[in-house]
Amino acid sequence: MRISKIEKEYLKKIKLFQKYNRHYYDKSNPQVSDSEFDSLKKEIIELEKKHKFLKSENSPSKSVGFTPSKNFKKVKHRIQMLSLSNVFNEEGLKNFEKKIRNFLSLKENVEIEYSAEPKIDGISASLTYKDGKFVQGLSRGDGKEGEDITENLKTIKDIPKIINKEKFPVEIDIRGEVFIENSDFEKINEKFANPRNAASGSLRQKDPVATNKIPLKFIAYTFGYAKGMNIKSQSNFLENLKKWGFKTNEYNKNIKGIKNLILNHQYLEKKRKEINFDIDGIVYKINDFDLQKRLGYVTNAPRWAVAHKFSANSSISEIINIEVQVGRTGALTPVAKIKPVNIGGVIVSNATLHNEDEIVRKDIRVGDTVTVERAGDVIPHVVSVDLVKRKKNSKKFIFPLKCPSCGSTTVKDFNEITKKEDAVRRCSSEGFECDQIAKEKIKHFVSKEAFNIDGLGKKIVENFWKLKLVKFPQDIFKLDYEKIKNLDGWGNLSTSNLKYAIESKKNIPLDKFIYSLGIRHIGQENAKLLARHLKTANNFFNLSLKKDIDELKNIDGIGDTQIKSIINFFLNKTNQKFLLELKKTLEIKDAIQLSHSGLLKNKTFMFTGKLEDMSRAEAKSIIEENSGKIISNVNKKLDYLIIGEKPTTKKINLAKELNIKIITQKEWLKMLN
Repeated sequence: MRISKIEKEYLKKIKLFQKYNRHYYDKSNPQVSDSEFDSLKKEIIELEKKHKFLKSENSPSKSVGFTPSKNFKKVKHRIQMLSLSNVFNEEGLKNFEKKIRNFLSLKENVEIEYSAEPKIDGISASLTYKDGKFVQGLSRGDGKEGEDITENLKTIKDIPKIINKEKFPVEIDIRGEVFIENSDFEKINEKFANPRNAASGSLRQKDPVATNKIPLKFIAYTFGYAKGMNIKSQSNFLENLKKWGFKTNEYNKNIKGIKNLILNHQYLEKKRKEINFDIDGIVYKINDFDLQKRLGYVTNAPRWAVAHKFSANSSISEIINIEVQVGRTGALTPVAKIKPVNIGGVIVSNATLHNEDEIVRKDIRVGDTVTVERAGDVIPHVVSVDLVKRKKNSKKFIFPLKCPSCGSTTVKDFNEITKKEDAVRRCSSEGFECDQIAKEKIKHFVSKEAFNIDGLGKKIVENFWKLKLVKFPQDIFKLDYEKIKNLDGWGNLSTSNLKYAIESKKNIPLDKFIYSLGIRHIGQENAKLLARHLKTANNFFNLSLKKDIDELKNIDGIGDTQIKSIINFFLNKTNQKFLLELKKTLEIKDAIQLSHSGLLKNKTFMFTGKLEDMSRAEAKSIIEENSGKIISNVNKKLDYLIIGEKPTTKKINLAKELNIKIITQKEWLKMLN
């Protein structure tokens, strides 16, 4: 499938998602079944994972829930209501636990205790209690702010209105799930598509009297903001919830060991049909609150929790064609065009083949009968080939050695760490010399995380490209608006709005500018690290000088791979030209520096050797939170070399030569009181 068709399909799904979302959340009038709604969301996310150029501010991957309805007052959550990462099998669980062990630096013989809680397929709500009184109830909304649905929540008998119990905090946001039991839903199913939609529609009615007629239930499972709470674990918190008068899930368990988690998952998956409410998986939370605090969060999800979804759906189909798509970084991704097939209520017509090695390993060919699987947010993929049904005239698929877009030679990078070639084959073009890469780079340039230009979406970029209005990023800031206003679908007002949107984005923070350039291996976090180190746009533009490039080696988190990408970017004459044009056009704001009021203010640190009961990632986080700075080389700019178990002798000797203070982990922690 060509890029334009993929984007067209994606935008169509986004539009449909917005429509369903609006009816589901804003109008309380669901238009499709819950499974269809969830499946559409997953399809969109799968497309985005598969094709990195696909992005939309209206995507379900960009927010949790939906913008709060105008029918209700909007209120900010004191602590954001986050989403959860998903796993689908034992391997996913092992990887989840491995990351936890690495972050906390836990030995293999230390067992991790989890609170395993069935994931109720209902509607999330947050209940605020002050001095034991229920004073406000909010919907999830977009995670940052929700709708004030207090009066509707007050109609639910499971929600205590006054709590005069021991250990109940002075102030707390109790969070849980509002749902309808399946037996109750049978009595009202003529009005709603399914139990979840019934709960959603009932909660968001303007009239609490009408809500009171619906048999809503509430199960509590966590908290947001809390003041005056002295509880050390999730299991202890769940016990206290029951004492305080809340209902909790009877299938909650404390479990140690991956094997035991799997056994419990298998048991509940078989049991789910007997349970009187819908569950779609199990949530595992690190039981110890101190460990949860140490682990913290990544993006919009906690490190210390994960949802283990129930089994995947699969089906049989036939591969009609195999197409190779070119992404922003030049990566060639093979996609199987299959005969449309229904998998778990979703019509699937594309399945990823991942890369060239995967095609060779499974010997996947055009015309093959294959098993296609999709599980939760995972992109539909080809699991296996039915060799018995393979056609006699079948031919092996030969991966293109030339780029389908520009004809350049395709290459596989050599990984210095693994000493092997990467699985992904890439276009060898430097970027703007390849039309497809160039288009994807411009789409990335205007995307939400970069310049975030309203009204200049991917479809419009494609159209402007065809009309030769845009070829390089700088062209966006010198568009021919007279020509645009005469195009189909445009007029004076829409053109004026576009011009205003573009002009207003000429002032941009340094980190967003660096990210917008689409330099390979430089994502949002690396862009922030670079911006903090470089401080000003001029310093960034001067990176073409070797001495400035060498300075980047002192940034913890920026390695040889990133530095090599930056060098290649600045060596390219096309990149140099458009950077010069952008420098003249834009006003790039200096980087926002981290707080300098902490205990480690103006001090630089480096670690060598293994730390006790703490990973490097956690130690780095602690230093940055206390206004210190991590550097990755022993040099005159280093203040302290922190040594752990089995430190590198070379680093210690060099530190001594430079009169750098060498301290132990305990001495460092003393600096933090």
